Amino acid sequence: MQKSQFEKIKNGKGFIAALDQSGGSTPNALAAYGVSKDAYSNEGEMFDLVHEMRTRIITSPAFNSDKILGAILFEQTMDRKIEGMYTGDYLAEKKGIVPFLKVDKGLAEESNGVQRMKPIDDLDETLERAKERHIFGTKMRSVIKEANPEGIKAVVDQQFKTGKQIIAAGLVPIIEPEVDINSPEKEKCEALLKDELLDHLNHLQENENVMLKLTIPTITNIYKSLINHPRVVRVVALSGGYSTDVANEKLKVNDGLIASFSRALSQDLNVNQTDTEFNEKLAKAIDSIYDASV
Repeated sequence: MQKSQFEKIKNGKGFIAALDQSGGSTPNALAAYGVSKDAYSNEGEMFDLVHEMRTRIITSPAFNSDKILGAILFEQTMDRKIEGMYTGDYLAEKKGIVPFLKVDKGLAEESNGVQRMKPIDDLDETLERAKERHIFGTKMRSVIKEANPEGIKAVVDQQFKTGKQIIAAGLVPIIEPEVDINSPEKEKCEALLKDELLDHLNHLQENENVMLKLTIPTITNIYKSLINHPRVVRVVALSGGYSTDVANEKLKVNDGLIASFSRALSQDLNVNQTDTEFNEKLAKAIDSIYDASV
């Protein structure tokens, strides 16, 4: 793990771009980009198209380390190349942006008001490949829908157990227990989640560091104790379905919380835009998310 990358993520000004839509969410991401389902006839063609979209974003002059600290990649994106270089190397060497990898395999069925992660059977193998591809850290997502203490504990237990496996492999895990923005118990969920996260953080060793990716909270600055925790490298926020403007406004009032947006980053991009139009739209989104993060 490069110390300079750790330092950049911990103390740098900017945000983390999420470019990690996977199998289930890829058709929606492409549709939002103006590529309909009749543009591809199988999964291979679909992933070729989404890689073209991500390549266009990553190679854009607007996508640079002045405002972007890191980027989260889907596994296939990590294994593909941009201008002859593996994507992680291109990000790090050409753009000065720290690469992360989404490692979860999607969500299990809902139980106790939450969706834990599906088992990640090949995690050790994936982490080995990630190190070969010079990936700095990982991300994995669970979802909380109800203020069920047992369910929330199960989510956080699973996240930290997997997180320790990732730390042991030499990478920094982003632990992402997303609270559904549409949950009628969102505020209660966040209070329970904060306590559960703090309990787990307090049991980490001095050499065990994590990042947290959380839904922008209902109560402003409720996550301050997590942001200031010595075992936390950085706390980033997901947009969770909020539009860019709404997500940015909510983010601005939370001190020390920075963005890790996916949909909010790319919502105004379209396959039919000229490069000039595309770069202008992307620059506008990046500028607004950066301003909200700093």
